[in-house]
Amino acid sequence: FKKFYEQFGKNLKLGIHEDSQNRKKLCDLLRYHSTKSAEELTTLKDYVTRMKEGQSSIYYITGDNKKKLESSPFLEEAKRRDLEVLFMVDPIDEYVMQQVKDFEDKKFVCVTKEGLKYEESEDEKKQKEEEKAAFEKLTKFMKEILGDKVEKVVMTERLSTSPCILVTSEFGWSAHMEQIMKAQALRDSSMSSYMMSKKTMEINPRHAIIKELRRKVDADQNDKTVKDLVYLLFD
Repeated sequence: FKKFYEQFGKNLKLGIHEDSQNRKKLCDLLRYHSTKSAEELTTLKDYVTRMKEGQSSIYYITGDNKKKLESSPFLEEAKRRDLEVLFMVDPIDEYVMQQVKDFEDKKFVCVTKEGLKYEESEDEKKQKEEEKAAFEKLTKFMKEILGDKVEKVVMTERLSTSPCILVTSEFGWSAHMEQIMKAQALRDSSMSSYMMSKKTMEINPRHAIIKELRRKVDADQNDKTVKDLVYLLFD
């Protein structure tokens, strides 16, 4: 099957994109590498059997190649929580995910998009609320500085070691899909401006840079280094 899949994997995915009647059957045949299956391709069924207790979503990330994705900051929190993430490195995977919303009642969730929520304990929820309140002034101020460059600035759901990250809208294109569409010269410009929605900036309140930034803003909002640092983080 491995050889067959190497040859016809793309055709299978095209079938899922175009053949709504057999979509469910074809999904059983899909194979992906993942954070827990780096060498061997895994099926969606096998992924579901490995899901952690209380996990209700199938997590995935899209990109150019597995090597690049393995070191992506988008995976930080998933790895910390020991959650498996599928690597989707075929451009057609983006189209498949637009058609397939779930598998065995488990919703597909892209870890590069807004709206990512991991199951949390009561203590974690409480900590999040406290952090949100403590950093509210900073997030508002960062949004003021960045203006139209971002939709909003919020606390992160996906970072554990990086200071910040830009995420795409839950209902728009993923960052990888935007690259694919940019490469297609004949794309519809009105459609692309709609789908290439403004990014949300997520900040990690446990990172030293963000803590320092908050300290500076609390002390003096007009401190010039604050603006410079915010632009530096954005870039």
